[in-house]
Amino acid sequence: MTSNLRTRIRAGELLVGSFIKTPSPHVIEILGHAKLDFGVIDQEHAPIGIAQVDMMALAGKAIGLPLLSRRWGASVDWISPLLDLGLAGVMVPHVVNADGARAVCDAVRFSRGKRGLSPSPRAGNYGGIGIADYRAKCDAESVVMVQIEDESALAHLDEIAGEPDVDLLFIGPADLSQSMGVSYPSPELDAAIEQIIAAGKKAGVAIGLFVGDAGHIAKWHASGVSVFVCGSDQALLRKSATQMMATAKTEKE
Repeated sequence: MTSNLRTRIRAGELLVGSFIKTPSPHVIEILGHAKLDFGVIDQEHAPIGIAQVDMMALAGKAIGLPLLSRRWGASVDWISPLLDLGLAGVMVPHVVNADGARAVCDAVRFSRGKRGLSPSPRAGNYGGIGIADYRAKCDAESVVMVQIEDESALAHLDEIAGEPDVDLLFIGPADLSQSMGVSYPSPELDAAIEQIIAAGKKAGVAIGLFVGDAGHIAKWHASGVSVFVCGSDQALLRKSATQMMATAKTEKE
């Protein structure tokens, strides 16, 4: 097995993670023990600040669970501070064209000359890595996931996937269906997902997809999706607790 998440993504491994909506290092530790391939700290849909991400990143490093983050906003100013904490990469919502993809990559890769450079944070072992080695390590390992979740992006898939530093097109089916004005699930949404998969294959870029249930993974993996975010920590907890109570009440009756 290869050593870092970006290499595994580019090798086409089947990888499964989850969104993490609870700002707790303990949750990170538990999911690490559960052997998830990665986790995505969900700053877009959960109240998680940078100080909380700091502690979650610390837990991720301790347990060996690669973490990314996604958050709201058209600006990419949030990306560099999170990578400085030692996150494995970012997932950026609502990328609709080449300009959007380019801005994300500029914020991640030092080689593009626009990301602020200092090896002093956790990502640089608090100054323990020299600048040249730090630049090379970060550029080799940081993951760029751009989310395709707008109908307008479907006309620009080739240019988004063609941006050299994009590692993965991540499909957000709920927002994409909303943007298209179709049901989730629906044949129209499935056709759009297949269109995104085809663009990824053409460009040699991995495809990711959110699924609410692990039972949907096999179907989409067979179609060419290799990276899955399955539910969230809160959904896992709720489902397990609901099943426990249903079982307990059924047995009592």
